[in-house]
Amino acid sequence: METISDTAASPDGAEALPVPAFAEGWAPLALQPGMLLDFLAGLGERPFREKQILSWIYAHDVLDAALMSDLPAPLREALAGVLAPPQQRIAQVSRSSDGTRKLLVELDDGERIESVLIPDGDRLTLCVSTQVGCAMGCTFCATARLGLKRHLRTDEIVGQVVLARREMAADPLGPGHLTNLVFMGMGEPLHNVEALLPAIRILTEQWGLSISPRRITVSTVGVVPQMRRLLEETRVKLAVSLGATTEEGRRAIMPVTKRWSLAELLETCRELPLKRRERITFEYTMLAGENDSDDDARRMVRLLNGIRAKVNLIFWNPFEGAEHQRTSRERMQRFQRILLDNAVHATIRESRGPDIQAACGQLAAQVESLRASGIGAAPTD
Repeated sequence: METISDTAASPDGAEALPVPAFAEGWAPLALQPGMLLDFLAGLGERPFREKQILSWIYAHDVLDAALMSDLPAPLREALAGVLAPPQQRIAQVSRSSDGTRKLLVELDDGERIESVLIPDGDRLTLCVSTQVGCAMGCTFCATARLGLKRHLRTDEIVGQVVLARREMAADPLGPGHLTNLVFMGMGEPLHNVEALLPAIRILTEQWGLSISPRRITVSTVGVVPQMRRLLEETRVKLAVSLGATTEEGRRAIMPVTKRWSLAELLETCRELPLKRRERITFEYTMLAGENDSDDDARRMVRLLNGIRAKVNLIFWNPFEGAEHQRTSRERMQRFQRILLDNAVHATIRESRGPDIQAACGQLAAQVESLRASGIGAAPTD
């Protein structure tokens, strides 16, 4: 039987990293229509059984074949031999004073990632990770300090959403259901596009988790070759981390610029197949004395000319060992005013969960500290 596997190629051409595959069977949270048809035919079962199985997995959160009660007993027994239920679990939950909840997720090989539940009025957003660590090296992000350990599999990406739903069912937070997903957690989503795209399909299709693609945003530091593919193959929203308004400034804090220049990134953004009324969100983490001047704001106006864009200005959130400084609110508001006065839609994103190291750019602090201390998985709160 085929196993679910993948390889991870670094964008700078470095040696590929393996993505662990299941030694036997299929991962339930990676299944899509058509994948079980040959298996079912070999058992003499009709194709409609696949729809029943997918409904149990995605609509009812039942991953144990023995509990799929409307299937014939022989089929349940056969499925039990080929489905490999995920072993990933929430190892620890950290709660912020602002209601944000960080989930430390332990994977089946012992690696750990973090995802974050963010309540905001009638919205409840899950920030999803796509890699263990990250290869991009952005200096303002804690995840970069881990380096890239490996890609997440499709089922591990989808599994974060399933685990978050279970967490909310056990301990409600804000709305009773997830309203939005943002792929802004650990890792660069478009560096792991082969696992990301099928995960998005599972998350958005009616036979899957049925989340509206309009409520899903994928963020990238600028992996240019995959940006067009994302918008052509999905209906999700795109966010681009801009970082600086000059080539030199961006290279200093975002090494990916050495591979794909700021000019190439922006030209690609101009050519992307945006749907009517869609905009690209440009995320701009503000670093005091580095990218927050009035001149930077004016350059940004020129850079975004001709692009259907909106800008999220983001406070930098400190972490141990980082050398940047946080821009003041007054300076950020001045920067925003220049953009607005020049017809560039700009908002200020407030930090959520900084007291539990869950804010933008802080993920991996808990993962790193546990690994350094040699502590095993912590118990769930």
